[in-house]
Amino acid sequence: MSSYGLEIIERDECEALLGSQQVGRVAVCGGRPGVFPVLYALLDGDVVFRTAPGEKLMAAALNREVVFEIDAYDLTTHTGWSVNVIGSSEEIEDAAELARAAALELHPWAGEVRDRYVRIHAAEVTGRRITESA
Repeated sequence: MSSYGLEIIERDECEALLGSQQVGRVAVCGGRPGVFPVLYALLDGDVVFRTAPGEKLMAAALNREVVFEIDAYDLTTHTGWSVNVIGSSEEIEDAAELARAAALELHPWAGEVRDRYVRIHAAEVTGRRITESA
């Protein structure tokens, strides 16, 4: 399906693309808007990332609606795709869920301790693709 020169990516392919990447961005709005790069994994179809206490955790983990985005593009062919996940986010605090999140083996790149896990409940998953023009 195409809309305004963009191909709509069906949800099952969006989910496959989400499973193929490791880095995405969380966009939050509340107080001051922000976009934060995160390492992530999927847990039961939801996005999970590790973070340290602070702005990202406070903005994303207080049961707010957030947008998570991944993408890929080719500057030579002018093609690419993006996938957005919209949903409420919360800090994972239940011991059993924390154990499941820890098993995802999300190893932070930044040096500081990132011992908190945030889960984005995937209420809406959408994607768009730009393909080479004929």
